[in-house]
Amino acid sequence: MRIALPKGRIADEVLGIFKRIFDEDFKFENRKLILKKAGFTFLNVRNWDVATYVERQAADIGVVGLDVITELRSDVLELLDLGLGKCRISVGGIKGDDGYKKKSEIVVATKLQNITKEYFSKKGIPTQIIKLNGSIELAPLVGLSDVIVDIVETGNTLKENGLEEKEVIMHSSARLIANKNSFLLKKPQILELVDRIREVNGA
Repeated sequence: MRIALPKGRIADEVLGIFKRIFDEDFKFENRKLILKKAGFTFLNVRNWDVATYVERQAADIGVVGLDVITELRSDVLELLDLGLGKCRISVGGIKGDDGYKKKSEIVVATKLQNITKEYFSKKGIPTQIIKLNGSIELAPLVGLSDVIVDIVETGNTLKENGLEEKEVIMHSSARLIANKNSFLLKKPQILELVDRIREVNGA
């Protein structure tokens, strides 16, 4: 069974879960992107690519944040909330300035374009979205946007830059997902793994 994991802390935590299940060390060595152990093949991929690997059946299952699944509108099965990597998607802006709420159209800087469009559309608020890939907090400070929509964990980055959370759009955490065809073909194995993960992780 092939399992796609996001690079970094979440991958290490998930491999830690497998270590507890099988009582063996699971670890990517050096810069290797593939780890084969205990009948599994782990793929070490970028966070934003996990759902694509699973959706296109390059991996049978994977671990990825709900925010990524939502933003990419991924056609996958969500099997389990692992409770890892908890964060929220929020509207952020300059501290003490709620002037954006009075505007007929809001300019929003974000990399989460679909989540942003859907959120403000449901509220009936016209938005102009500027796509940025990093340092999004800078946008309202230099007048590029009225507000931002970004991933928030502690909120410290916002505070350090004179910003604050204005509205919480959604909460997110890492989910175990499966390819729909793989689930049909390997249902017993996948469900057994889900049960074992739930036992050791308390998810």
